[in-house]
Amino acid sequence: MKSTSSAPAKVILFGEHFIVYGGKAILCSINKRITVESELTKTSKIEIDSDLGTLDVPKNVDIKDVDSVFRPLVYLAKKILKQDSGVKISVTSEIPSGVGLGSSSACCVAAASSILGLYGKPSKEEILKLAIDAEKTIFENASGADSSICVYGGIMEYSKKGSKGLDLKPKFKLVIANSKVSHSTSQVVARVKKFKEKQPDVFSAICDNEASLIEEALQDLKKNDVKSLGQKMLVNQAHLDKIGVSNDTLDAMLDSIRDISHGAKITGAGDGGCIIALVDDKNMKKTLDSLKKKYECFAVDIDATGVEGGN
Repeated sequence: MKSTSSAPAKVILFGEHFIVYGGKAILCSINKRITVESELTKTSKIEIDSDLGTLDVPKNVDIKDVDSVFRPLVYLAKKILKQDSGVKISVTSEIPSGVGLGSSSACCVAAASSILGLYGKPSKEEILKLAIDAEKTIFENASGADSSICVYGGIMEYSKKGSKGLDLKPKFKLVIANSKVSHSTSQVVARVKKFKEKQPDVFSAICDNEASLIEEALQDLKKNDVKSLGQKMLVNQAHLDKIGVSNDTLDAMLDSIRDISHGAKITGAGDGGCIIALVDDKNMKKTLDSLKKKYECFAVDIDATGVEGGN
C-alpha cells in the first residue's frame, strides 16, 4: 500500500526572530511543494530516498545515531508504523533546502501526513503535532510556526500563544531570490540572543516597534493595500539590520530592487538564504529581471491549500 502527501514551502512576511521573545509573526505558504510517498514493506526497515541522499536502517535504530538530515523522517516512521511493518519513503522537492523557505518543516508535514495515511485519513491536528515533534529532533526550540503554516496554508498570524489563519485573498505576489550564502540558523539565533543580553533596552524598544508594525501590517493585508504593506516590509528589514542578521550580500540584493518592488526584506534566520520582494503584475517582471542578473530567483503565489494527500 502507498500513501502520497505534499506540503508547501513558506515565507515569513513579518516578525522572524522577534517571535522567539514573545512577539507575533505573519507567515504565508507559497506554491512550491515537497512531496512524500510512503509504502509499507515487510522488511522491518526504514528506507529513504531523497534529493539529499539515501538511508537504509533497521526500524529499531536509535534516533540519536541517525544523520540529522534523515532524523525527522526516521522519528515519524518509528512513531507511526505498526509493529511488524517497514516503510519505503521517497521525497521529491521543489523547495531549495537551507535557505529560509521552510523545507525541513514542509518535509516533516508531508511525511507525517503520508505515513499516517498508510493507516487511514489523518486530521490536520494529528499531522501538525507529529510534524512539530519531528522537527524538534533537529531544531530543539522549534516554535511550530513553520509547521503550522505548512499544514494549514494561506496567510497566518502566529505567536507562542497560538495561531490564527487569516481569511484573505491577497492581490500581491512575491519574488524570491536566493543569495546562495550558506548560514547556520542556530548561530544566527545565538547572535540575536547575545545582542539582546548586551543591549536589553535597545532590543526591547525594537520588539515594541516590531509589534506595532505587525498590527499595522495586518490592517494593510485586510485592505489589500500592497504599497503600504511593502513600505512596512522595509521598516521590518531595518529592524532586522539593527539586530545584526543581514549582511553585505543581502543588503546589495535588497538595494537592487528598492525602487522597483513595493518592498523587500530577508525571510527566515538571515545572514544568508533568501530575500522576498512584494510585487504585483505591474512590477513583477522588472523585479525578476533586476535580480536574475546575479541571483537565482523566481516568482510565487500564495498557496491557500496547505498539506494535501494522506490516503
